[in-house]
Amino acid sequence: MNTNALPPLVQTLAATLRARQWLLTTAESCTGGLIAAACTDADGASGWFERGFVTYSNAAKRELLGVSAALIETHGAVSEPVARAMAEGALEHARAHVSLAVTGIAGPGGGSAAKPVGTVWFAWCVTGHTHSQMRCFAGDRAAVRAATVRHALGHLQTLLARAAEGAGAIPKSHCAGFRHV
Repeated sequence: MNTNALPPLVQTLAATLRARQWLLTTAESCTGGLIAAACTDADGASGWFERGFVTYSNAAKRELLGVSAALIETHGAVSEPVARAMAEGALEHARAHVSLAVTGIAGPGGGSAAKPVGTVWFAWCVTGHTHSQMRCFAGDRAAVRAATVRHALGHLQTLLARAAEGAGAIPKSHCAGFRHV
């Protein structure tokens, strides 16, 4: 995985989280723990990174994050509702303030006309709100996974910066299971 841009991004993210005394948790499918690894490669990560869930299978999504089987069956594992449920489930099952989740099709197989290889759904829970978006990345499996890691962390930093411009305190939850720790 090409991680050239990650150390400065992770350092910025770490500083932002430490300044707010917030902890991050991740829920990863297509990246298989690469986001958590990028975070924990940084010195002092235990001061801002709480835990990572690798939920590659649908069973893991259900068992570790509480994603409903009906949601997966109705929308598919690579979908906005499942990504959002993963991010919310990660917060519910961790002692963290902020979460991010990714679910996608890294390839080379597994794609379809509706969800081609490179399709990734992202979700972030920040300051009590769940944000989600879909991206379709080009390239081989390694390129899709690397782009997913960069986008997940980069957009989290953007959301945290926006939150810093707003209220300083974390409001009551709109994310399932969101709590002060």
